[in-house]
Amino acid sequence: MVKAGVRYGAELRKRARDVDRQRSARYPCPTCGKDSVKRKGNSLWECRSCGSRFAGGAYSLTTATGDTARRSLEGARGAKR
Repeated sequence: MVKAGVRYGAELRKRARDVDRQRSARYPCPTCGKDSVKRKGNSLWECRSCGSRFAGGAYSLTTATGDTARRSLEGARGAKR
């Protein structure tokens, strides 16, 4: 069962379960490439291997908005060259 104790609806419990899985998962480090980035606090992520710290999403290392912004910046950088 979910730690937060979500009640009254299977769909809400499923969403809470998915968020808990995202929050506790390990993510690949953008610096060293190892799957060792863990959540340290709200929007604060740290690589256990190289010690790099990142600001990211509250429950996952990246957000959909952040991915879109990164792609548009990469596209703009490529157009200048």
